[in-house]
Amino acid sequence: MTAKSAAAAARATVYGYPRQGENRELKKAVEGYWKGRVTADALRQTAADLRRSNWRKLAEAGVHEVPTGDFSYYDHMLDTSVMVGAVPPRHRSAVTADALDGYFAMARGTQDVAPLEMTKWFDTNYHYLVPELGPDTVFTADSAKQVAEFKEAAALGHTARPVLVGPVTYLLLAKPAPGVAADFEPLTLLDRLLPVYAEVLADLRAAGATWAQLDEPALVQDRSPAELNAVARAYRDLGGLTDRPKLLVASYFDRLGEALPVLAKAPVEGLALDFTDAAAANLDGLAAVGGLPGKRLVAGVVNGRNIWINDYEKSLATLATLLGFADRVDVAASCSLLHVPLDTAPERDIDPRILGWLAFAAQKTTEIVTLAKGLAEGTDTIAAEIAANRAALASRAASPITRDPAVRARSAAVTDADGRRSQPYTERAAAQRARLGLPLLPTTTIGSFPQTDDLRAARADLRAGRIDTAGYEERIRAEIGEVVSFQERTGLDVLVHGEPERNDMVQYFAEQLTGYLATRHGWVQSYGTRYVRPPVLAGDISRPEPMTVRWTSYAQSLTDRPVKGMLTGPVTMLAWSFVRDDQPLGDTARQVALALRDEVTDLEAAGTCVIQVDEPALRETLPLRAADRPAYLDWATEAFRLTTGAVAPGTQIHTHMCYAEFGDIVQAIDDLDADVISLEAARSHMQVATELAAHGYPREAGPGVYDIHSPRVPDAAEAASLLREGLLAIPAERLWVNPDCGLKTRGWPETKASLENLVAAARTVRAEL
Repeated sequence: MTAKSAAAAARATVYGYPRQGENRELKKAVEGYWKGRVTADALRQTAADLRRSNWRKLAEAGVHEVPTGDFSYYDHMLDTSVMVGAVPPRHRSAVTADALDGYFAMARGTQDVAPLEMTKWFDTNYHYLVPELGPDTVFTADSAKQVAEFKEAAALGHTARPVLVGPVTYLLLAKPAPGVAADFEPLTLLDRLLPVYAEVLADLRAAGATWAQLDEPALVQDRSPAELNAVARAYRDLGGLTDRPKLLVASYFDRLGEALPVLAKAPVEGLALDFTDAAAANLDGLAAVGGLPGKRLVAGVVNGRNIWINDYEKSLATLATLLGFADRVDVAASCSLLHVPLDTAPERDIDPRILGWLAFAAQKTTEIVTLAKGLAEGTDTIAAEIAANRAALASRAASPITRDPAVRARSAAVTDADGRRSQPYTERAAAQRARLGLPLLPTTTIGSFPQTDDLRAARADLRAGRIDTAGYEERIRAEIGEVVSFQERTGLDVLVHGEPERNDMVQYFAEQLTGYLATRHGWVQSYGTRYVRPPVLAGDISRPEPMTVRWTSYAQSLTDRPVKGMLTGPVTMLAWSFVRDDQPLGDTARQVALALRDEVTDLEAAGTCVIQVDEPALRETLPLRAADRPAYLDWATEAFRLTTGAVAPGTQIHTHMCYAEFGDIVQAIDDLDADVISLEAARSHMQVATELAAHGYPREAGPGVYDIHSPRVPDAAEAASLLREGLLAIPAERLWVNPDCGLKTRGWPETKASLENLVAAARTVRAEL
């Protein structure tokens, strides 16, 4: 096919779409089902309505081929485990008794059975449920969900493409099941898994699918020769099947690199590549392999992870270059649109000029369709759209919101000394122990306590004018009093104020910093039914006034025990926001760090002797390629030290991280120079404690003994058992006792019971010592 005919064939598509609905209908239906207020049939009907709505919106926008199978009640990796029959033995009876309840038991656990481990999906803030596999795993095909959703779309008249997690990525993201040797490699199960994929593909073909998409994002990471050989074998076998749809292998989040020639040679009909941040590398890779003759190329030129409008002229130039590389070039976002909010239209509080710089899923769909039209029919057909796009880009570049000379001058004046504590850890630790007087195995929590319906109602009442500021603050004071009183009665050693005034750990701060924009309806799925509204980091950052000192000081006035000041760290403020794309991330991180530094010093001046700066996103933002990591870790750890470096030796600095693979960043954790770190560890069976010990981590650590992302209440014996495991790696004089994460998503009854058991476990193990 010539470049001209490839352009004429260009069509628009997407890899996936937000699941929640315009008013988070899926969240409400699922949580209603858990509470017994929504029937299973009603939940299924809500899901079906949302799928139909998504397909209709995509088709009406001009998308030629809609995705199916990307919709999930909880998580697409969990759906894949169900599709291939990889149900852990402890959940099989629940799944057999009721498939839907068993599905949610795998996701959330029950009082008697622990859930699957949860961790971050590559370098995003989406969490997936980790498959548990072992040498005895037997895979069986269950294509019911994929086939049913494809048939739904086809019956509505849509051209549909089923989307599946690819077999290699599925195995590379899996872990050895409990009781299986830690060095077991799930990829060794590939030959056992491929026949199951073959069966699912055959079922889809029988249902009428002409194309199927196999997502292989794990191939944009560094892969060994053995892993690349597994890729070649997988797609040789799947491509060699006669009873299957055409195969589109999709990669995203980074450059495909050494996997590109492997897939280019494979007997599959199409490849999908990311041409946003990875554009240059993937263009070079295509040139090196001589293009994709005879294949379909889906070009991800619209950023599926950030919310800034596309640069049409830049994207069209990339697409024009790609025409010579494949028989057919289609246009898409760089990845699933799951990672962005639904639509900018409901945002009434953002300046219309600024709103014109933003593109959520609906606007990105329009961008994709516009680019496909320009590629297929010529740029003259979209001249008006190009002109409007050019004007919007120029408006943003010239806006005073993006540049503050004072902020830039302060950032430029930072020295290495600003990011160093005045004394080494050993001397600081002695000063802190003398000041705090804590027992062995001190107990604390991560920061937040349950966000009750009453608290949410109070915020809604304040926004609606039903109560005034004084009335709202009285409710907050009462909640803080209850939280502090409960912690004292329970016997916790280092207390928190519970964060009742905070809507979200990033949004709360973003609303008080210059340069940030807050959305009203910009919800994005983080995990399961947990949705967040990432703020938009649009300009230079500063802190006009203290943000946390007042409520922290009030809590401290209620107790003689130390109360932690609680802040969100600079890397997490970036990772859980939609960041600006017009300057290096490290520059933005330094600006945020300086704003937070002011808050830390104000907390200390107000008498706060323990200050926690949470950095749960430090690992998730780690670049996917090893070559890109040193530069990132340099500015990321510098930003944390810049935030905390000004405090006195006797002020104890904590940090917190959760739900990520920490082994890759143990040295960076060390480089933060925090006095205490608390980490998720309950679902991963204290793995992080072992990793810290192997590194020789010299400071204090609290590997979590209570999994807060599950409704189950661990008893004191279970918490004590985990604590003893932690002691095998971390000496008692450096070990803290805490939950895995904050408690805002939990209810008060389970929170009280779990923390009482946690304190009892600490007392039991102290007595043993």
